[in-house]
Amino acid sequence: MSKGILLVLSGPSGSGKGTILGEYGKDHPLYFSVSNTTRGPRPGEIDGVHYHFISREEFEKKIAAGGMLEYAQYCDNYYGTPRDKVEEQTAAGMNVMLDIETQGAKNVKKSCPEAVLCFVVPPTMEVLRRRLTKRGTEDEETINKRMNQAIEEIRQIDHYDYVVINDDLPDAVADFADVVATAQMAASGEELSEEQQAHLRELKEKSSALKEKIKKEFLL
Repeated sequence: MSKGILLVLSGPSGSGKGTILGEYGKDHPLYFSVSNTTRGPRPGEIDGVHYHFISREEFEKKIAAGGMLEYAQYCDNYYGTPRDKVEEQTAAGMNVMLDIETQGAKNVKKSCPEAVLCFVVPPTMEVLRRRLTKRGTEDEETINKRMNQAIEEIRQIDHYDYVVINDDLPDAVADFADVVATAQMAASGEELSEEQQAHLRELKEKSSALKEKIKKEFLL
């Protein structure tokens, strides 16, 4: 049985990464890692579904024991990814998905160098603003903050192995599926055919080109 791979997906609010994961997950088995947090549950949140709600003492014990793949403090609370569940699922042949922000993604890569990092982004600033506005849940000031945060996140794009531009959803889902399949093939430990090696190079070159295109659109 082949070992599963650890996938990290990041992208600014409005990129549509959650929608891509939802569509991809309809046809492909994935284990979604549930983060640990020391904050209390909000109304409607379920322990083990939205988060694993644990005490600060327990969280710090996990840190000291090397039990967290990544963690951070926000508003005096810890948030992080437990290592044991991830390793348990990948050992069983399941691909594990982490939907986390850029700092957490970099920390995962340090802790688990074989992790595959994928970044999702809309095609243009205009499309991103339009998607945020269309939600109808945030005022103009909040949207501007999210746009500025998106720029800061995109500045980290070179830390990612692959890039998916979410312009047309079916195409984005297909591109993401290609990333997962290719990453799993590369991590299999088996000797790759010339055709497989060529596809792996092509996908990496495509992502490199997309990074430059995205930086020109969002950062200039």
